[in-house]
Amino acid sequence: MTQSSDPNTPNRRRSAIPLRAIALVMFLGVLAGGVAMLFTPVPAKIKRGVVDILKARQTNGHGDDARIRQQVEERMRAEIQAEFEREFTALRKDTPAAPPDADAPRIEPPEPTARVGSVMDVRRLRSGIPFESEIRFHEGGLASVERVDPESYTARYTLDLRVPSPSTTLADLESINPKLSEILPGLPGLLESAEVSPWFHTLYELKLARIRRDAHTLNTVLDKHNVYDCETILHMRAANGRKVFWLQAEMDVVSDGSDGDRLPVMPDEIVNSTNYQPFTSYGWRKRGNTPNPMIAGWERRIGNAERELADPATTAERKTWLRNRIQYLKSGIEDLKARSYLIAEYDPFIVIPVNLITAHDDPFAPKVGDFAVVIHEGDAYPAIVGDGGPRFKVGEASLRMARQINPRSTPYSRPVSDLTVSYVVFPGSKDANHGPPDYAHIRQRCHELLMEIGGLGEGFTLHEWEDLLPAANPAD
Repeated sequence: MTQSSDPNTPNRRRSAIPLRAIALVMFLGVLAGGVAMLFTPVPAKIKRGVVDILKARQTNGHGDDARIRQQVEERMRAEIQAEFEREFTALRKDTPAAPPDADAPRIEPPEPTARVGSVMDVRRLRSGIPFESEIRFHEGGLASVERVDPESYTARYTLDLRVPSPSTTLADLESINPKLSEILPGLPGLLESAEVSPWFHTLYELKLARIRRDAHTLNTVLDKHNVYDCETILHMRAANGRKVFWLQAEMDVVSDGSDGDRLPVMPDEIVNSTNYQPFTSYGWRKRGNTPNPMIAGWERRIGNAERELADPATTAERKTWLRNRIQYLKSGIEDLKARSYLIAEYDPFIVIPVNLITAHDDPFAPKVGDFAVVIHEGDAYPAIVGDGGPRFKVGEASLRMARQINPRSTPYSRPVSDLTVSYVVFPGSKDANHGPPDYAHIRQRCHELLMEIGGLGEGFTLHEWEDLLPAANPAD
């Protein structure tokens, strides 16, 4: 029930609480309710003031707005709560206690809570990792002694992770990608002499090293999805000597690449994006005169950087970053003037970790331009190795490939989250010279390579890619 604030209302005592305390209470209520609805809770790791946070964002040139807002909200919440407690404490000292009511029932004081014991909590982190925490209380000595004893107040963090074993049998593979032996009748024979690739173990060693580094500094660790993104990597060899690199994984999306000769106009949001990468590992000498559309956006970024560099208010640290950025942009523009690249939205290609495509001492390691067949849910898609990706993850393909498998795919939404995609790569199969992708040629070469390992089963055919690009400019 809300009491009247009218001084003439009978049998009411006007509140002795100062207006500033009431304002604080109201503001706390809004902060706890309204702000909590506006912001998704994100544990703050940087304990700095609002000014320091914003300065850091300016210095780095980028920032996570959600995290900054969360840090500001938490800082405000703490300061206002402290102010309210100070006001309330002062108010209790200044307000006389009400006389005891003889008719009021006696309220027994609560029993003291246990001073020792443990409290357990289990929850699931946003990364998908179940998190079990335990807080243990022990009887101690004098506070003056405990406060200087390093063992009186400690925290220990344990992370358990089971490192997976690779699939090696047909039953293993067909348990997640059925009909493989029907699509590839020669697969059972290939598996008889197949060996687990050392790259499988290297991949998980890199994942573990990354997790070890981040966990020791309490940073965000690799999420569960990206830890278990690879079912197996196998080296196979057909009777005729044809080598096969078999990767069983999920499929993430890459959306990079540009080519002015084949696609002279790109959307403004891509041209002006600071995130879009106009290059792919697969590239060739430019053959036409039409400028790469990404050049204009990169030149504007140089202009913006030079203006900021000339501003006296720009910090020395920021100026160093800007000079390095300008040098990178200028070098990139020279590449864009001289070379063309795949376009992920139009060209079907897959991505292999960069340490594999640069491993020249391993005859099974795929190289840029090698032909590959992607098998998913009974369909076989011809492709090439078109780009290099992070060393600690596998299973990526171009946006064109992703949308063919799942039309809802976007640069931010993977087409396949399960480990149901088979990437069949033919090491050493690349053409002598790179050039604009010829989809019919890619399909024909993949067909020929499949025939060397037993061909496709009855009723299965290679997908035929349609060229969705506008007519190419004639070469000089």
